[in-house]
Amino acid sequence: MNQKHSYSSLSEAIKDLQDQGYTENLNFCDSGLENKRKSCIYPAAELHVKEFYRFEGKTDPGDNSILYAIEISDGHKGLLVDAYGAYSGSIPADIISKLKIDR
Repeated sequence: MNQKHSYSSLSEAIKDLQDQGYTENLNFCDSGLENKRKSCIYPAAELHVKEFYRFEGKTDPGDNSILYAIEISDGHKGLLVDAYGAYSGSIPADIISKLKIDR
């Protein structure tokens, strides 16, 4: 995983990465990451995290998030926004492992 740029806000990062071709909107689901626009689900084996960016809310800790720029093995590129600590519930362990950031 790389962190290539520095952004002052989540919205600035999303716009820049979309301009770089990361246009798909990805969301967690029970069996991987879902792309609702394409009506498909990607398992962990098909995901390659290219960049990630951490944002911390200045006044509200609930605003903390990580933005992942993900390339999928079929050539599509997408973005996943995750709030800190959202790794609970029914997110598959292999997805969590793919998105784990070594500190």
